[in-house]
Amino acid sequence: MKNIYFLSDAHLGSRAIKSGRTQERRLVNFLDSIKHKASAVYLLGDMFDYWHEYKNVVPKGYTRFLGKLSELTDMGVEVHFFIGNHDIWCKDYLTKECGVIMHYEPLTTEIHGKEFYLAHGDGLGDPGKTFKFLRSAFRNPVLQKIFAAIHPGWTLEWGLNWAKHSRLKREDGKEPEYMGENKEFLVLYSKEYLKAHPNINYFIYGHRHIMLDLMLSRTARMMILGDWISYFSYAVFDGENLFLEEYIEGETQP
Repeated sequence: MKNIYFLSDAHLGSRAIKSGRTQERRLVNFLDSIKHKASAVYLLGDMFDYWHEYKNVVPKGYTRFLGKLSELTDMGVEVHFFIGNHDIWCKDYLTKECGVIMHYEPLTTEIHGKEFYLAHGDGLGDPGKTFKFLRSAFRNPVLQKIFAAIHPGWTLEWGLNWAKHSRLKREDGKEPEYMGENKEFLVLYSKEYLKAHPNINYFIYGHRHIMLDLMLSRTARMMILGDWISYFSYAVFDGENLFLEEYIEGETQP
């Protein structure tokens, strides 16, 4: 039985991340190291810091990452790509060119007899009014068409600078540390969701940029995957056990 892998939040192309090419190579090296051991890879959002896809235009760069995704799918590995709040504007390019399976909403799926609830995590339980407004605006189809009518060079420049400013305004450019079960929106959301869906065994999220492994009940467990900026972390499910790990380059062999 081959493994299932989960990772998120690489924010490739971010102007707030130093040595972005090195970061991309490290991600690609990880994907290369698991390609013969994986039956599926779930990318749970914000793999790009900003991605706006037009009918005949996509952002430049990311060739090593996109090539590795294509190699994985050509080998028969399922690659699932969830949009996050930074790469909302993904359409069909990654499916047609790289063979990935796109997800635009949270997914509940059975994997080796266990029930998984998978999502990027943005908009789940977060009461922030500004964030809710922006999320609603960015997902509005009419506003998306208006925005898409602007020249790609201008929108891409705006998007990358906006994402950079958003990250740098945080202390040290990092997300807040774990705030405890009663303050973490994704924990609160998962506990409430579990009441109506008691068969869920695993909740797995990105978005929050912390590594968290938490038992919600005797049969339900929740993970937040960290990121590929500071932690280089991922979860792996071997059919019986789920582990949250950090990738150390050279440690994992194909």
